[in-house]
Amino acid sequence: MRIKVLGCSGGIGGDLRTTGMLVDEDILIDAGTGVGDLLIEQLVKIDHVFVTHSHLDHVTSIPFLVDTVCWMRDRPLTVYSTAATIQILKEHLFNWKIWPDFSQIPDAEKPVMVYREILVGETIDLDGRKFTAIPAVHTVPAVGYLLDSGQATLIFSGDTTHNDALWDIANRAYNLKYLIIETAFPNKEREIAIASKHLCPSMLAEELSKLTRPVEVFVTHLKPGEIYLTMSEIGRNAGKWRPRMLENGMELTI
Repeated sequence: MRIKVLGCSGGIGGDLRTTGMLVDEDILIDAGTGVGDLLIEQLVKIDHVFVTHSHLDHVTSIPFLVDTVCWMRDRPLTVYSTAATIQILKEHLFNWKIWPDFSQIPDAEKPVMVYREILVGETIDLDGRKFTAIPAVHTVPAVGYLLDSGQATLIFSGDTTHNDALWDIANRAYNLKYLIIETAFPNKEREIAIASKHLCPSMLAEELSKLTRPVEVFVTHLKPGEIYLTMSEIGRNAGKWRPRMLENGMELTI
């Protein structure tokens, strides 16, 4: 499995894009603003979108994606998430007020977009590529994902704060190669991080101390304007794990 980072920022500006990753050619993990950088020919190939949670920086490109390519495809786009997140998308995004309900277009029998509920702990197998929803702790219902190619695994934390369940899963993943974990704020904004259920560098160090196996760690969701401050603090607070900053265009293979 080849994972290409389309966006990994906690905001926009210049070349910054919000969260989204393209798996091979046909799967998205979240659909932030970076999806818009793909060519039409690439957008048409996307069959599946795994959503971590309903916040706009993670779902903003789904409406544009389905609206752009639905008439060029012979099968619906499938959006996977928890029941709670799907309900939020139905009520607050695809509600005919913010955007048309593409799960009813052209009709309910043959829509161009379908929802597929996924339970925490459930695995979706797409031609041998396995995606398991794992717990996340955020201000809205949220999950992360464990990706398993059969050769190696990658864990994406999604937006989360302190989360013991994440480390139980990571420490049991015998073939874990990569961990992508968020750290949104610098230490001076620790109280904001706590209130918004994100991490800051000191909290990241606390979380990583629960990790018992070697893995390559990448940091995502850094807030614009504080990227270098936050990464320098990560180096001081969590340096023994040698976290690297996730960057647009980066490709990881499992």
